[in-house]
Amino acid sequence: MDKREYTDDYPDKTLYLPGPTEVREDVIDAMAQPMFGHRMDRMTDLYTTIVEDTKEFLGTDNDVIILSASGTEFWEATTLNLVDDSMLCLTCGSFSERQANVAERLGKDVDRIAYDWGQAVDPDDVREALETNDYDVVGTVMNETSTGVRNPIEAIGDIVADYPDTYFVVDAISCLGGDFIDIEKHNIDAIFTSTQKAFAMPPGLAVCVVSDAAYERELENDSASWYGGFQRCLDYYDRKGQTHSTPAIPLMLAYRKQMKYMLEEGHDARDRRHREMAEYTREWARNHFDVFPEETAASQTVTCVENTRGIDVAATIEAVSEEYDMVFSNGYGSQLGEKTFRIGHMGEHTLESIRALTDALEAVADL
Repeated sequence: MDKREYTDDYPDKTLYLPGPTEVREDVIDAMAQPMFGHRMDRMTDLYTTIVEDTKEFLGTDNDVIILSASGTEFWEATTLNLVDDSMLCLTCGSFSERQANVAERLGKDVDRIAYDWGQAVDPDDVREALETNDYDVVGTVMNETSTGVRNPIEAIGDIVADYPDTYFVVDAISCLGGDFIDIEKHNIDAIFTSTQKAFAMPPGLAVCVVSDAAYERELENDSASWYGGFQRCLDYYDRKGQTHSTPAIPLMLAYRKQMKYMLEEGHDARDRRHREMAEYTREWARNHFDVFPEETAASQTVTCVENTRGIDVAATIEAVSEEYDMVFSNGYGSQLGEKTFRIGHMGEHTLESIRALTDALEAVADL
């Protein structure tokens, strides 16, 4: 690839992607502060604030790790920290399949319960698998970004709770903060996200909530992750109130600002706002196209629209971008491509802003 010089004169676009999403202007401004050392008291004040505010927002007493990384880091870290030998992966799209692939690349013995894209995990299948096999971990995604499927994490976690030697790991990258989940009630040992999704922060930080049982389990594991190790991260926090390695300080300043907004809104209200946006978007999709996932399993943060009209998705995305300065997403992967397109309704979006996009789509596609 030849160099393409960054010119800094690009038009601003409103993002309706499955992430990154829109970020408040004052949250972006919060990053532009004089630099300070990551071992100074100021860093302790900053990091303890964002960790404890996150616990308060999510309503959890479990430990929270915030690392400078994408959410992908915790695919690797949770696998290394908790899986000795075997993992059961529940796959229903590109990202849940990638979680299984990561575990295999790390040398773990992976069994899959695979579903057609657009279908959600059936908890009864999980119980049947656990009755006949021993697994260190059951892993899946809460929100399959590629297909717009929201899996029944609550029911799956309740089943895994009946098998105390098996741990439950949830990728909630594209929904945590926009779709309520009671972490402790449903036996989730590790659940993680990225800040550029429903948290509505700049990309570059990964967040993982870790149960006491998962922490204790990692202590027994010789192959635990170095960078994302539960013990390494949490023990350093307990001693110093900081991260064990140099963090992206400006991003954490943005995190602090945005998390205050999230606390002000509250988890329940934020969940309700996302649900209203999702219901509107699905109704719009059914009126003009169709919704790709099965009706009872539709995401609260990403709607995957089935292109029943056969519109040129790439051309429509380009036209909406050029004429309205709004950006949404095409279908993900070779399986979906032009067969679907995706609208992210997460973070700080509202019904009004989502209607602005659907109005633009109707005008451009002559719906």
